[in-house]
Amino acid sequence: MPSTPVCDFGTPATDFTLPATDGKSYSLQDIRGENGTLIMFICNHCPYVKGILDRLVTDMKTLQDIGIGVVAISANDVNDYPADSFENMKKVAEANSFPFPYLYDESQTTARAYGAVCTPDFFGYNQDLELQYRGRLDEAGKNPAAPGTPRELVDAMRRIAETGEGPREQVPSMGCSIKWKAA
Repeated sequence: MPSTPVCDFGTPATDFTLPATDGKSYSLQDIRGENGTLIMFICNHCPYVKGILDRLVTDMKTLQDIGIGVVAISANDVNDYPADSFENMKKVAEANSFPFPYLYDESQTTARAYGAVCTPDFFGYNQDLELQYRGRLDEAGKNPAAPGTPRELVDAMRRIAETGEGPREQVPSMGCSIKWKAA
């Protein structure tokens, strides 16, 4: 199971325009938040993503309340992983009441541009769209979080919203590898 690389502070966000499960298309500017932006790569079938869905939805609402723009992108090869199809993405977004757009990166161009390696993979940007966080959601991983588990991603994004800078100490996210299409 891969884990994300160390945060490359200051890397600019890459623009994209991708279709969403709500029938619209979204660009980076469409989802950009006043106090920062969080771009996460997830998918439907990954046990690491399934294990955090309840916390993910709650935490993303918290971030949106403080002016952080949030989006999720699925880039997995649906030929090999049909559970990750666009139709199934719609079902997952609806069943979990996603408060953020869930985008489909069929060409995998956006995932490659960001250097996404696993699901979930979190990219937290400041208001100038400079990378400041590349860590995990929390220490519980795919397991249920014990009461009082620090909300690492929320705390980092709150700090970014307030200061423009993420924490220097970050624990990489871990999950299933992105399912790349055959070359």
